[in-house]
This record gives sequence, C-alpha cells and structure tokens, in this order.
Amino acid sequence: MRILLAPMEGLLDHSLRDVITRVGGVDLCVSEFIRITDQRLPERVFTRLVPELLNGGRTEAGTPVRAQLLGSDPACLADNAALLASLGPHGIDLNFGCPAPTVNRHRGGAVLLDEPELVHAIVAAVRRAVPAAMPVSAKMRLGHRDESRMLDCALAIEAAGASELTVHARTKVHGYRPPAYWDRIATIRSAVRLPVVANGEVWKVADARRCFAESGCDALMLGRGIVADPGLALAILGAAAPDWEGLRPLVRHYWRRIAGHVSPRHRAGRMKQWLNLLRRRFPEAQRAFDTVRTFNDPLVVEGLLFGAAAAQAPEPPGHEGHERQGAAMNVCAGA
Repeated sequence: MRILLAPMEGLLDHSLRDVITRVGGVDLCVSEFIRITDQRLPERVFTRLVPELLNGGRTEAGTPVRAQLLGSDPACLADNAALLASLGPHGIDLNFGCPAPTVNRHRGGAVLLDEPELVHAIVAAVRRAVPAAMPVSAKMRLGHRDESRMLDCALAIEAAGASELTVHARTKVHGYRPPAYWDRIATIRSAVRLPVVANGEVWKVADARRCFAESGCDALMLGRGIVADPGLALAILGAAAPDWEGLRPLVRHYWRRIAGHVSPRHRAGRMKQWLNLLRRRFPEAQRAFDTVRTFNDPLVVEGLLFGAAAAQAPEPPGHEGHERQGAAMNVCAGA
C-alpha cells in the first residue's frame, strides 16, 4: 500500500507538505502545479514553488517530492521538464485534472481531456525530454464534461510512456462535490497496465477501505482529507495517529513557515484556511477558528492563537477580551 500527498493549488504548498510529512505515513508528495505557457522558466521559479529541490527533492522529514507541470504546449513543456529534471525532483507529474475555470480557459488542466491526442503528445514529449530513470506520471479526472473519453485519455497516457497514472474519480463538471466514483477507476485500471493511484473524497479510514475495494488500487492519493486530519495516512496504515495535543506544535510550526514566504496580508487567511479544514476532525480547531475568524492582522492572529501580544488584540463587537484570549490560549498556547 502506497499513500501519496495530492497537489492542491492554493492549499497544499511546501509549508503544509512539510507539516504533513512530519506526521508520517506519506510515501510521496506531488507539488502544486507549475504553469507553463510559452517560455522556459528560470530555475528560481522552480525552486521558489518547490523549495524541496534545494533539499535533494525531499521535504524536511525526508519524503520525496515529485514536481507537477501544467500546460498545453508539448514542446514548451518538454523544454521546462528537461530543466526541472536537472534540479533533482523525484519525478515529474503532468496535470490533466485541474478544474479551475481560469486554468481551463487558458487550455490547461481538465479541459485537455477532450483532446486525448494532445494528452498523448504532451506525455510523450516530456518522457523523451527527461532521463529514462526519472518517473513521468500524470493526474487526470474522469473527463471534462463527461466520461466519454475517459479510457481514450488513460490509454493515451499509457501509450506515451507514463510510469504511473493518478485518477481523481470525478469529472471537471463534478468539481469537488461528493460522491467520488471510485468504481470508474476500476474500469480504467482494467484497461491499462501501468500502476493506477486512486484519488478523491477520502476523509476517513472507512472511506479509504471502500476506495481500495471499489477501485481495486493498492495506492491512494490524499488531498483535503489529510489536510483536515494530518494523521489520516498513519490511521489508514493501522498506525497510531496524533491527537490535537500532538498536532499543536505543528500548527505553530506551520505559522512560522508561512511567515517566511507568505505576505503579511495573506498570512491570517492561510492559517484560517487550514483551521477551517482541521475543525472537521478536531473540536479544538473549531475553537481556534472561531477565535480568529474575524481577524486579518497577522500579529493579532498570532497573539490569539499562540499567546504572543494577545492583550493587544482588538475585539469585534459582542466579544469579551478575556474570554476570547482564554479560549485561544487553551487551544494553541505552548505549541
């Protein structure tokens, strides 16, 4: 059984990859996509988006990272893949699954699933451009508007020389609405010989078991589920997962990480984004989220969550300072 960490634009960046792989249970991470248009990007763009390239292609916890590219020009993707390969990622992944309208309007992500011939050309060009020993994988959905070209795309990816295929078990039109159609992954798996990784709507151990059973896969990619419960991979593997007390130091560590690369006006939003998912699993995260929900000043948020300068935090109407400060301190202080 293998567990991979999903690429999630705007959420699962290198800071959160660092935190989640410190918890354990993840065998491989795939980075957020690097958008390729009509030029070869400089090295600094790759290392800024995937700083693990400066650490032997691994997170601080030692988990390998595969860098993901997104675009529609086979030649330009191949040029960038060649440069990226020289920086030492643990493989290159190609994005045929992003459902974002802005990305799709610019002929990227899931919209390419209407063109299996182009999908084949992209994978083949990248495969030729990088060393034979470097994995080239792809991530796709069941289709763009429907599933009519699902098998065409999977077979095109295989024929082009991909080493692995991850399937998110929904179409672009489905977005992220439940359910995920894991049985469709089994259909793809029966049609191709390359390894297939199942992805989509796994929030709990019971979901993972059903996904394995319905898809027939022995590898699973986790996204929002493991962000909401960083111990999910360990739990799926049958190991002990951390409770909130065990996660508190990592919440503080995440705040320190984002303070190093996220602009001050966005830091509070990033922390609230994670807390919003964590509260699905942890009541303490709900209290922390409620505590900082109305604040955007990073110094105020830091004070409320971790106790630094908490006395200076302004109060929105209807809240008592000592109650708000006390709740926050009980949740995250000492982390």
